[in-house]
Amino acid sequence: MSSLKQKMKVTATALTLVMGTAFAPAMARAETLADALAAAYEHSGLLEQNRALLRAADEGVAQALAAVRPVVNWSANLARDFGANASTASGFRLVNSASTTAGINLSAELVLFDGGRNALGVEIAKETVLATREGLTSLEQQVLLRAVRAYLNVRRFSEFVALRQSNSRLITQELRAARDRFEVGEVTRTDVALAEARLAAARSGLAAAQGDLAQAKLEYLAAVGHSPQRLAPAGGLRGLPRSLDAASAAALRQHPDMAQARRQASISDLRVDLADAALSPTLSLTGRVGLTDNLGTAAHGRNASVGLAASQTIYAGGRLSSLQRQAMQNRDASRANLHVVSHQLRQAVGNALATLEVGQASIQASQQQVRAAQVAFRGVREEATLGARTTLDVLNAEQELLDARANLISAQVDELSAGYTLLSAMGELTAQKLKLKVRIYDPAGYYNLVKDAPAGLSEQGKKLDRVLRRVGKE
Repeated sequence: MSSLKQKMKVTATALTLVMGTAFAPAMARAETLADALAAAYEHSGLLEQNRALLRAADEGVAQALAAVRPVVNWSANLARDFGANASTASGFRLVNSASTTAGINLSAELVLFDGGRNALGVEIAKETVLATREGLTSLEQQVLLRAVRAYLNVRRFSEFVALRQSNSRLITQELRAARDRFEVGEVTRTDVALAEARLAAARSGLAAAQGDLAQAKLEYLAAVGHSPQRLAPAGGLRGLPRSLDAASAAALRQHPDMAQARRQASISDLRVDLADAALSPTLSLTGRVGLTDNLGTAAHGRNASVGLAASQTIYAGGRLSSLQRQAMQNRDASRANLHVVSHQLRQAVGNALATLEVGQASIQASQQQVRAAQVAFRGVREEATLGARTTLDVLNAEQELLDARANLISAQVDELSAGYTLLSAMGELTAQKLKLKVRIYDPAGYYNLVKDAPAGLSEQGKKLDRVLRRVGKE
């Protein structure tokens, strides 16, 4: 009996030591959540893709601006006239009248009036850029939230694996104790079989936890850009709103999805004006300078002209009216989308806040559950040494303690995940607001270089080429 009691004490000591390691902070330098978020921000191919799409939208402003500027073209031609047969009174004879002519022309055109179509095109391009910027910010939040969840899940399943390993070792010791007690006739073969079955279940649970951890590490690699090594415990969030109204107001005020929906509504309004302006006449100023030369002779000529050209579509088969109606319907759809996005944001904020509150309550309950399960396990184990409890009672108490610890780990992870989800729902999960140690991408940097539509050979155009080469290398 004394040897059995000593084994049970060893089991309790192992439980305390091994279970405690699941919650002990790492002594060596570990990767923090901020490190993982910074890596995700810097190495996300999805962010790089959409930054390039934003720069492409910036070029739309340059192209729209070019439409209000003069358009200058040149053309050149070279022609050879090989002569022809000529008739006389005595018959046909060949007249050698071959000649070569060359000409060059320079023309320019400037739209003086078009009902505001070109100006509206510039405004639409600018609003498109601003909407695309908001879309990039929204995508940044998705990238960072994915990294948060990947980090927390690796932590979760790592601790699950540690718990399962500890559980397997403890049940192995319980099985040995049951066999020893069976040999001295204190328990039956049934008690040994119960311990064997519980050990098999523990090993199965360990294999499942290891599989979940392997998948979590792959998700971490995809979200962050490198495999997880030693991850530090994530700190808690402070300053989160406790009121649904306050959180919803913040989301409607600053969330990039809401801002993008507003920009898209503005674009739709401008497109209605553009469809109306398409009915207006167009007045252009044209100029032309030309030079022709008959090669081989002294004949040459010059010509120049300046004029006004006006045009207006009178009938286009109903196409212009259809475009007007279509623009109005798209405008109504964009305005309705404002309500859709606002309800989605309110719902996302409410869900995140509710999950956060549930997680906090679960932590408190799980902590009490762990303390009670520890006391119960110790009591059942001591009673088993006195013969008042069976092996099954010990195994059940041990399983309840394992479940309580697993519930506590999940509650802690769920609380943190809900906190960051709430930040994302409010539009505050960005590298700048989180103060990550990264080089923040400037969405206006490229726009400022191209907004004036610089020519390729200008000094600003050369500077833009250098920027593009640097971006390409990155």
